[in-house]
Amino acid sequence: MQKNLVLLEELQRMDLRIDGHNAAKLKLQEEMAALDAKIAEARAAKGEREEALAALEEEKRALEENLETEADNITRSDARLKEIKTQKEYQAVSKEISAARKLKAELEEQVLQRISRIEELRAEITTQEETLGELEKGVDAEKGERQVKIDELDRVNDGDLVEREKVAKGLSASTVKRYEALRERRQGLAVVEARDGSCLGCNMNLPPQTYNNMYKLNELITCPHCQRMLFLRDQLT
Repeated sequence: MQKNLVLLEELQRMDLRIDGHNAAKLKLQEEMAALDAKIAEARAAKGEREEALAALEEEKRALEENLETEADNITRSDARLKEIKTQKEYQAVSKEISAARKLKAELEEQVLQRISRIEELRAEITTQEETLGELEKGVDAEKGERQVKIDELDRVNDGDLVEREKVAKGLSASTVKRYEALRERRQGLAVVEARDGSCLGCNMNLPPQTYNNMYKLNELITCPHCQRMLFLRDQLT
């Protein structure tokens, strides 16, 4: 039984080390995902401005087409004035020309507004492209550093898993299964020390008989409160 306790404590020590490496790896992966999200956010912001620019350019083209149509209308109306013979018709056409010129002036103003905003957006997009390029370089470097750490953690874990398998082979399959089930239920801690009559896993007092039975090393003793496997420190030496 002493050998089993030694192996169980060693198995847990290795599992906790592996857990720590996996947690560190997960943190690094989350940091890398956050960096990717930062890039995605910057690209999305640039994309929004590019969409706004495309929409403005389309509006500008439509306004320019309307402007060209109004200019043609004014030209035709001016030509008609030379052929008009009645005062009433002359006034009507003149009114049409005046309205068309007013609309043309409004369209010209709208075109100028679009041009001004288009220039602003192009400048903003250029700045965003420069910022995004610098951000991507920085993120690539940071992700590279984290990937090196992840690779090292994987390398260490691969070695630990091999060693863990060796330790687990020294225990019966049922004991390992029981241990792993406890680890899953007890936040990774299945084997704990008993000291001064208490379980150090749940900090509850152990029944005197349970505590005394641990010294006999006849069987694997578990805490009646948390069901963790118990050992006494001097039993591992």
